[in-house]
Amino acid sequence: MITHGNEIKLFAGNSNRPLAEAIAKKLNTTLGEIEVGKFSDGETSVHLAETVRGRDLFIIQSTSSPVNDNLMELLIMIDAAKRASAGRVTAVMPYFGYARQDRKARSRDPITAKLVADLITSAGADRVLTMDLHAAQIQGFFNIPVDNLLGGPTLYNYFADKVDEDYIVVSPDVGSVNRARKVAERLNCQMAIIDKRRPKANVMEVMNIIGNVEGKRCLMVDDMIDTAGTIVQGAQALADKGAKEIYACCTHAVLSGPAIERLEKSPIKELVMLDTIRLPEEKMLPKFKILTVADMFAAAIENVYLDKPMSKIYD
Repeated sequence: MITHGNEIKLFAGNSNRPLAEAIAKKLNTTLGEIEVGKFSDGETSVHLAETVRGRDLFIIQSTSSPVNDNLMELLIMIDAAKRASAGRVTAVMPYFGYARQDRKARSRDPITAKLVADLITSAGADRVLTMDLHAAQIQGFFNIPVDNLLGGPTLYNYFADKVDEDYIVVSPDVGSVNRARKVAERLNCQMAIIDKRRPKANVMEVMNIIGNVEGKRCLMVDDMIDTAGTIVQGAQALADKGAKEIYACCTHAVLSGPAIERLEKSPIKELVMLDTIRLPEEKMLPKFKILTVADMFAAAIENVYLDKPMSKIYD
């Protein structure tokens, strides 16, 4: 098998074309010609409209909503590339869907993150490039190399100039403590934790806040916001405890169901998100701020292509 192509090629599905085009622009190239659509019965149709023989291919596709359609597009694009004799195929997944089902939470539950990892590997991907996996152990579900980029540096660099002695970083739940601690260390400010109990999925009850937030500017840090129940109830708890201003940031803005309505009515002053998931114009609120990860993914793709260490992109 050819382990390294003689030319780099970028292709993209329908999930996040603006990000894919921005990545291509950063690399001084254009997206390859590909036809991704559907047959009349709803099956996904893919056709590579140019030769990829021996090339180093990077297929850019977030598996965000509609999750199953975007996942099938990715799998079929990988299969098409391998059958067209591509030298190496890297699945570039800014957002990895199904990542929250990474263990058996109850008896007879599936571990869907492992299933998706097996599907991507079986389709023919030689490597995966993603960002802020919901659970780090998902890297071990793959039998191929996985580069898990960090969205944190882009987020805390945005807030770095705004930090003063009144700032405090808040973890919205116990699971985000390590992430919040890293941000607090980089911003050189204090940290608080919201202790919560979740009776069932997408329902949260705030118990108490560990740390003093009265009169503080609070920055809530999470990896993703889905229905926004956690972040909004957490923000309300901070406001009830006397927080002066409340900000929030996340890598993946899933924003499904009642998320937009909840965020609009919440005490959150500004929500900063990365563009790993394309946010439709009708979902944009004045309090939303979107930062691009095109620079980081372009640098990562270049390092994969040139076989350079990935850690250098954070310098």
